[in-house]
Amino acid sequence: MFDKPAGIPRQSGCYIFRNAANTIIYVGKALSLQQRLSSYFQKSDAMTVKTQALMADATSVEWIVTPSELDALVLENELIKQNQPRYNMRLKDDKSFPYVAIDMRAEFPAPVITRSRHVKGVRYFGPFADVRALRVTMDELLQAFPLRSCTRHKFNYQERIGRPCLLYDIGKCSGPCVKNIDASSYRELVQSWSRFFEGDMRQLRAVLERRMNEASSLKHYEAAAKARDALAALERAASAQNVVLDDHSNLDVIAVDFAGGRAAVVRFSVRHGRIIARTVHLIDRSMDEDTAEIIEGLLPDLYREAADVPPVIVVGDESFVTPLSRLYVRELRERNVEVVAPQRGRRRRVLELAVNDATAVMGRDSLRRESDHNVRSRALQELGEALHLAQPPFRLECFDMSHLQGTNYVGSMVVFEDAIAKKSEYRHFNVKEVLGNDDVGAMQEVVRRRLAYWRDDQTSSKFRRADLIIIDGGLAQLHAAQKAAASLGVDDVEFVALAKREELLYRPGSSAPIALERGSESLYLVQRIRDEAHRFAITFHRSKRAKSMVASSLQGVKGLGPSRRQQLIEHFGSLEALRGASREDLAALTWLPEPVAQNLYDHLQAPSEPKPTKGNVDDE
Repeated sequence: MFDKPAGIPRQSGCYIFRNAANTIIYVGKALSLQQRLSSYFQKSDAMTVKTQALMADATSVEWIVTPSELDALVLENELIKQNQPRYNMRLKDDKSFPYVAIDMRAEFPAPVITRSRHVKGVRYFGPFADVRALRVTMDELLQAFPLRSCTRHKFNYQERIGRPCLLYDIGKCSGPCVKNIDASSYRELVQSWSRFFEGDMRQLRAVLERRMNEASSLKHYEAAAKARDALAALERAASAQNVVLDDHSNLDVIAVDFAGGRAAVVRFSVRHGRIIARTVHLIDRSMDEDTAEIIEGLLPDLYREAADVPPVIVVGDESFVTPLSRLYVRELRERNVEVVAPQRGRRRRVLELAVNDATAVMGRDSLRRESDHNVRSRALQELGEALHLAQPPFRLECFDMSHLQGTNYVGSMVVFEDAIAKKSEYRHFNVKEVLGNDDVGAMQEVVRRRLAYWRDDQTSSKFRRADLIIIDGGLAQLHAAQKAAASLGVDDVEFVALAKREELLYRPGSSAPIALERGSESLYLVQRIRDEAHRFAITFHRSKRAKSMVASSLQGVKGLGPSRRQQLIEHFGSLEALRGASREDLAALTWLPEPVAQNLYDHLQAPSEPKPTKGNVDDE
């Protein structure tokens, strides 16, 4: 680690770490640069593993002083997007989604669908998920509020010959090229388009209804019919927007979902009770960014100007919005922004809709990666190179442990071949030799039993040898796996340990961690394997614990053995449902003798002894 530089200012700003190749590897922000940077230059055992890896890689640091912490937030966002530093979360923005753009700088602006970057002076609405539905909506809207939709070249041509095009004849253009409408009236049509995409249907309906009624009362039936058709077109266009709140609320809903080192951020823009836009951002996390940090770093992209910020932002928990995030949106809007985390009601339902959408985004992203052979090959190639293996690993096995305060110890093994889960070869292990809370000893036992199958059955495809064994844990678990292999005389197996939180890899013979590139396919693969092993272990552990609880609860019932206990649970579905069964319900079971049914009923109805209260304990 290089020496701490002198003269670090106390002001707010951004700091930039570079490596030996002068490449930017990390960008951060701070209210006080001096205080924040001082935390990087201390004893290594006082730093997180992520910070240790960063400081081992960095060779220099520089900083940029900003007028305020808000300016530092915006600058940090821009620097990260420009340089994509290794130790920062990486943002994949939503440029592929279409927007409706209206150039407010022009005298007679035309609405267009665009996917390009935002330009100052152009009004953007969206983004929209379905471009086909958007085109239909715009076509209907032209009938209600006939803006020109031609190119500038076409407009100049019609203006030069003094004759409008076909769109004017069919009522889908107001004819500004032939001065059939003045700039002021045309601007009113533009404002009507803006109100539509902002979700305000009530005012637009009122305008068209008034126009229709006035024309009808004056017996101008052709004008009344035109207003009526425009009103019908407006309703058809509005039907494409989802009504989620019937109180005409203006708010944004932000939801985040994680999958290993990736995250999806979904924002629903609700205006006047309707979802008018949906924004999706995919992010490669650095190592340990939580929801609050992700939202904070993304705010300059979510909200670029005051018009983007609603009066209310809905999130899953108020802690997801940091004080700096609140300050940013409040300063941008120039008035207070309420942050709420609803527990029930309409807003909660919209939040759940956004959460489900974020989960679906992550699912589609995972499916895309798994189904792409080139992506899978790249992941295995990257992993082999990072671990210095002789060739890319084809078959990977990952081991994880689960227990509750040292009881019901179980292990899991998941198998991936060609980066695809092979669930038929997953295995569970009941830990038999280790007593008490001993993850290291349990891992050694499970790995030894697995390797014994390799040694004793070399020909069976059921127990084929893995190219790489991944141990879910740190150096202690890795050494335990090595001891298991040594005790069996198996010395040609490749091991790697994956630290749970920091997602760093450890290889035998070295305590230096290996950090896979952020956003790389190899990191995503390792995370997916680790998460699958964890899920498989937890599922088996819960099942085993449930059976243990049933056995202990029904222990002592005369005539009720393991077989009948299992039948009871299968019949009633749960121990709680069994406790609620009546005497008649138990007597109706033809395979349960009447005396045993009576004994069981008496046992279930007997008052239980009070037990000391304990805090919640996680599965691990």
